[in-house]
Amino acid sequence: MEKTRQASSASSVVVIGAGIVGLCVAHELRKAGYQVSIIDPEEPGSQCSFGNAGAISAGSVAPLAMPGIMKSAAGMLFDVDSPLHVPWHYWLRAAPWLRRFVASATPQRVEQIASALQDLFAGALEHHQALAREIGCPKRVVQTGQLHLYRDTAALAKDAGSWRLRERHGVRIEQLDARGVRALEPAVSDVYRAGVFMPEQGAVTEPFLYAGAIAHAVRRQGVQFIRDSVRRVRRMPSSSPGGTWQVEGAQSSLQAEQLVIAAGIWSADLLRTLGLRVPLESQRGYHLHVTDPGVSISRPLVLADRKVFMVPMETGLRISGTVEFGGLSMPPSERRSELLGAAGREGLPGLRLDAASAWMGHRPCLPDSLPVLGPVPGHPGLWCAFGHGHLGVTGSINTARWIAQGMRGQFDMARFAPFSIARF
Repeated sequence: MEKTRQASSASSVVVIGAGIVGLCVAHELRKAGYQVSIIDPEEPGSQCSFGNAGAISAGSVAPLAMPGIMKSAAGMLFDVDSPLHVPWHYWLRAAPWLRRFVASATPQRVEQIASALQDLFAGALEHHQALAREIGCPKRVVQTGQLHLYRDTAALAKDAGSWRLRERHGVRIEQLDARGVRALEPAVSDVYRAGVFMPEQGAVTEPFLYAGAIAHAVRRQGVQFIRDSVRRVRRMPSSSPGGTWQVEGAQSSLQAEQLVIAAGIWSADLLRTLGLRVPLESQRGYHLHVTDPGVSISRPLVLADRKVFMVPMETGLRISGTVEFGGLSMPPSERRSELLGAAGREGLPGLRLDAASAWMGHRPCLPDSLPVLGPVPGHPGLWCAFGHGHLGVTGSINTARWIAQGMRGQFDMARFAPFSIARF
């Protein structure tokens, strides 16, 4: 039997999606005095917010598509064991997205994207630290820096363009030789003889627990959680009692004045019910979580040649990375998990993988590496907050602040322009 919940306040908001972005949005909106409901079919933080690497990388302003991307990507696309894999059966489906991806790699467009990401990520670590203190888990957000590892200076030189881009946008970096790498992380293999250290980056020590703490805090503040699958959203007549947006779920129906779509990879399907289309694609990411790794590291390490993150967490070591296309229905590939293990052992020779648990999740990615944020033109009261790709934790906190300030009319709305759905 359908159960209807109707918000009674003119300041009511429904947030679709209970990942780290939706939770942060709900938290900021509740602090601003809005009556907030969150709807999601799954437990809060149980999708990408569960399996990510936990990095808070405000310095990650370089988009995935950099000038010259075709030189490196072409070889990877045809290598089934490369960090980037598109199965043959998915080529036709992925082709339009990949064309947009390559088109975004011009020098001028890359500078525009980097400037937009710099704005979105500014102060992300400090803002997450403040949130962690507010919700009672201050030690769960740490500033340890981030170390990117290269086999030699020639390999590092190939990434020189992206490092120069970061420096132009205010990112502090320190280039290290083999001795400097080992001084920071003695457990790293001798095959990595060069590195770049970003001392101002941070991490969440356990992403799922952090998301859970935010969920617990907003529940105490009066945010209502509804476990349901959203089937469609539609705008009601402005005279409709209870609100102008209706969210229709499998078992519930909600109305509110404002609606925020923060449903990750599923956001595109919801917008399609309104006739809106966005080129959102799942870049399927994997991790191995090792509870007893047998080695110790002090900060996130990035094996640049493998595009693999190794991150110390409260419950062990997480090895994550790779990009796989294949949509939502293709089952996880055991081979992708095996590749993570092999990369981890090469980077940390003492690593034990006994009883490592594997996971795969759907990173919501746009071809220009920018999320879709802000109000939707022509749809009053509708807001977007999705598509953060590999940087959901990093981008979540300011996304939430911007949305809450925008609803209150206390934000320079021009800052949303680079992220607007209108760009598609």
